[in-house]
Amino acid sequence: MNRLYHFPLSPFSRKVRLSLAEKRIEVELVEERYWEQDPDFLRRNPAGKVPVLKMGNRTFADSTAICEYLEEVFPTPALLPKSAEDRYEVRRLVAWFDDKFHEDVTSKLVGERVFRKIMGTGYPDSANVKAGARAVKYHLDYMASLLDQRRWLAGNDMSLADFAAAGQLSCLDYISDVDWNRSEVVKNWYAKIKSRPAFRSLLADQVSGFPPPRHYADLDF
Repeated sequence: MNRLYHFPLSPFSRKVRLSLAEKRIEVELVEERYWEQDPDFLRRNPAGKVPVLKMGNRTFADSTAICEYLEEVFPTPALLPKSAEDRYEVRRLVAWFDDKFHEDVTSKLVGERVFRKIMGTGYPDSANVKAGARAVKYHLDYMASLLDQRRWLAGNDMSLADFAAAGQLSCLDYISDVDWNRSEVVKNWYAKIKSRPAFRSLLADQVSGFPPPRHYADLDF
């Protein structure tokens, strides 16, 4: 049995979960409190981060490296386009959401509102929360500018870029930190990707002490 060590509100874990599910690769999900630095987990990934994927006798770390490995070994359905230029655009946007979006928004909203409590590191920093709330508007507007010209974020076909974005936004949506009324085109994009079978396990996630809002699992939100 394949096994994925993850945490439910890790956007990087969610990106890999979406890729696995879209490719219909069955995995056992093992929730890992990675911040506790368990020695067994550190042996799997000395970086101490989730996700970590175990397939057979091999162990894989780093969400983007895992997704690109899956794309090479399980090429159908494709989540990276064929041309070098189109692949570049997907990779550029994956990096945008994994790095800039996460740093500007997710780490400041989910990080402060949820992870501070579950990690026991004190109360939310209001300055960070305010900064994240401002930044999410900029990022939603940027997504809208892309989707005004394309069916999906990186082009006319769904790609790993959409899963990277959905991983971040679904974590924010779990704590009601996305104004879906800001952009109709972004809301429609999220409704489209949220309705895919690959998204079902994400919609069933529960984090103790943080129940999701009613709309979280509603496909017609």
